[in-house]
Amino acid sequence: MMSSNLREIERDLSGLSLEELEWLLERIQKQMKEKQQTSDIFINMKYMHEQLAAMAIDSDIQTEISNINQEFIVTEMDGLSQP
Repeated sequence: MMSSNLREIERDLSGLSLEELEWLLERIQKQMKEKQQTSDIFINMKYMHEQLAAMAIDSDIQTEISNINQEFIVTEMDGLSQP
């Protein structure tokens, strides 16, 4: 269902020249691409956070992180002080 705003825009479009309509169409396409890219970024970030959360509770990953920490414990105790 079209809103009254869309109907008003449609009426206004009929008064535009072909050149103005082409310009407007390009602007609309650009805005649509920008909004889609922004949407994609949020979708990808949400997916990444979901994956990180799943990894955080995965026992195999926790075991591997523990093993890596054990391998590097000597390096962490090499005499360098932390700020």
